[in-house]
Amino acid sequence: MTTNEFDHTVDVLVVGSGGGGMTAALAADASGLDTLVVEKSPQFGGSTALSGGGIWVPGAPSQRKAGYVPDPDAVFEYLQRITGGLVSDARLRQYVEAAPAMMEFLENLSPWFEFVWKPGYADYYPELPGGSELGSTINVPEIDLRKLGDEEENLLHPLAMAPKGIWFAPKDLRLFYQVRQNWRGKAVLVKLIWRMFRARVFSDRMAAIGQSLAARMRLALKQQDVPLWLDSPMTELITDEDGTVTGAVVEQDGAQRRIHARRGVILASGGFDHDMAWRRQHLPVLEKDWSFGNPAAMGDGIRAGEKVGGSTDLLDEAWWFPAICWPDGRLQFMLNERMMPSQFVVNGDGKRFINEAAPYMDFAHAMIEGQRSGVAHIPCWLITDIRSFHRYVVAGHLPIPKVPFAPVPTGWKVPKAWLESGVVKEANSFEELAAKIEVPAESLRATADRFNELARNGHDDDFDRGDSAYDNYYGDPTLPNPNLYPLGKAPYYAFQIILGDLGTSGGLRTDEFARVLRDDDTVVKGLYAVGNASAAVMGRSYAGAGATIGPAMTFGYIAAKHIAHQQSDSRSQSEVTT
Repeated sequence: MTTNEFDHTVDVLVVGSGGGGMTAALAADASGLDTLVVEKSPQFGGSTALSGGGIWVPGAPSQRKAGYVPDPDAVFEYLQRITGGLVSDARLRQYVEAAPAMMEFLENLSPWFEFVWKPGYADYYPELPGGSELGSTINVPEIDLRKLGDEEENLLHPLAMAPKGIWFAPKDLRLFYQVRQNWRGKAVLVKLIWRMFRARVFSDRMAAIGQSLAARMRLALKQQDVPLWLDSPMTELITDEDGTVTGAVVEQDGAQRRIHARRGVILASGGFDHDMAWRRQHLPVLEKDWSFGNPAAMGDGIRAGEKVGGSTDLLDEAWWFPAICWPDGRLQFMLNERMMPSQFVVNGDGKRFINEAAPYMDFAHAMIEGQRSGVAHIPCWLITDIRSFHRYVVAGHLPIPKVPFAPVPTGWKVPKAWLESGVVKEANSFEELAAKIEVPAESLRATADRFNELARNGHDDDFDRGDSAYDNYYGDPTLPNPNLYPLGKAPYYAFQIILGDLGTSGGLRTDEFARVLRDDDTVVKGLYAVGNASAAVMGRSYAGAGATIGPAMTFGYIAAKHIAHQQSDSRSQSEVTT
């Protein structure tokens, strides 16, 4: 296709406006490349906007300023261990070296980028060599969305929005879960009430975590005058006679527009979170669409990459997250509940099968493997008692006296609607509860007796729950083992756990420069893939909070810098030949 047959020409075309795409666009623009971002959805932000906003970057500038400098070689070894040979050393090493540089680049580029590190949220395997109990999760502060101006209405919001004025900074959430254990937890509750008051009186529209990160990236794009076309899906990639990707077809206002990308196309279009036919093809045990991922994530970029020769990997994998699914289809994370002391989780045989407080990827993998064995693990059931319900935050219920018109469930009784939903079961004995969740009564009773014995002794000899600093994070700090305490008197409760996810993590195979690879490991020239459009650099694991966004942003930066470097080499060669 000749240049005259294109409708628009840029140096770099970025497909997708999540963290990976916007970072790539900013890096390409800063390298002097004419850059365009196209987004399928009417809203920008992608999965980043729906996320917890953490960015896993060992050696980030904010860590160095605090005097904490992780050893890059140790971090590399850590990633080698957890990925188990599924990811090339070159990609792992590139990530370790480039991630801090990416963050420093953004901080220097725009005042909208303010990254903070608050130690204490451990890596997910802190006991492994190179793992850290302090953690390497970097966050951004909250922001008033009014700063976006007209762009505020274009920010992708979570389907289940928090009540007006309710927002959590990363450390707030942990303390909030301790509302019955200490005064710091109660202080967070007071803080939330004050935020609700301000939102109603002063019309604050504060946002934190992923919403803040996506908003700040959009503001930086505006600052740098990088164009973003919303509601403009990429429908196919364009190649020349040699198979080099030279652009893409983009649908805008009902018309097909051919975009010429002189230097390259970067796919940052997300995974195939909600294409259930494709997902079940690779993982038949996946029953329903239980993904928290971007509603627009249907795998368009991955398919387009395959059509021009790209190969794929890890298509059966996702960023798994055990969850509750309410009858109306609303999904709710189950994170702190699995770390609560007075609970255990059972499969269809009424038996424990994993350390309940394990990282969510590990917990979900155990569910999948268990389901494949022929024993029901999807769903499984979290068993707890009334004392625990009165002491800990469970399924969003706040353990304080009943507050009329409160934005979350309160009071000392399990909400009637929960019990009527079938998602939560109540019983006055373990035998009665077993019948309600359809597991063997003698097995559930034996599991409860065994768990209580272990809890009284203070150590989980069966699954080592509480041994890891990660386990302890959302546990009860007032207990000798923050994750263990016996279940007491009835009534007992069972909460159904389904196999949720934050999005798929398999996609196009890439090299250490984010270039898309063919089956024979040769490069599809002109094509790059980052974020959930690519097979994860984390393999089947998860290094720590932010291990999705960190790589997406880092490899977006790497892809843009590689394109700029190739352009520089091309110009140098041209100067030599002339």
